[in-house]
Amino acid sequence: MHPATRQGATEALGAHTIAMAATFIAFGVATREAGFSLGWGLTSSAAIYGMAGQMVLLGAQPGAGTAAVAGAIMANARFMPMAAALAPLVRGPLAPFCVPFVAITPWAAAMRNLPGLPAPDRARWFLGFALTVWTIGLITTAIGYALAGSLSSGVLRLLLMVNVFYFALMIAAGLSRGGPWRASLGGALAAPLALLLPAGTPPAWGLLAAALIGGTAAFLLRRR
Repeated sequence: MHPATRQGATEALGAHTIAMAATFIAFGVATREAGFSLGWGLTSSAAIYGMAGQMVLLGAQPGAGTAAVAGAIMANARFMPMAAALAPLVRGPLAPFCVPFVAITPWAAAMRNLPGLPAPDRARWFLGFALTVWTIGLITTAIGYALAGSLSSGVLRLLLMVNVFYFALMIAAGLSRGGPWRASLGGALAAPLALLLPAGTPPAWGLLAAALIGGTAAFLLRRR
């Protein structure tokens, strides 16, 4: 194994991955309680690899078909700007292999660590990190599936939110060190706009609208 790949895999074994694993355990439990097979849950975790999209697909009504898939894609539309932000840091022949593994946990770690690595090692580091957390996501989905029936609904809701809480604390820690306060403030103020959407509008539209409005406001504020 290339040293950069080994370094990425080693650094993946931290608090961020524990937080992510908690959400995949909850997803595994929810998959079984919804009547889906373990294979369905593992395929969802492997191919979608984004909890918002996975939960949209899991909660879709029978026969939803294309609408359910479209909802899952919209819920994970945030990965597109994340990939665009990552692209300048990861170049070379291995860069295309990094795209399927862009998710919040590996992306946040990459944006923090890649600038300090030699350019030829960045894609290898990212793949080592991302493949490790992706594999852990599959394992913990199976663990959750096996635990179905032994966890209360309150515990499940808490597990689903652990990753959110973790990254909220990371943002707060970043702000205390002079991080991007305009973007954080814009997101926080724009998020309630999702509550103003007309009835029947997919919730994912609220996420996209809040991000567009809050992010644009933060960008303009910084330019000013």
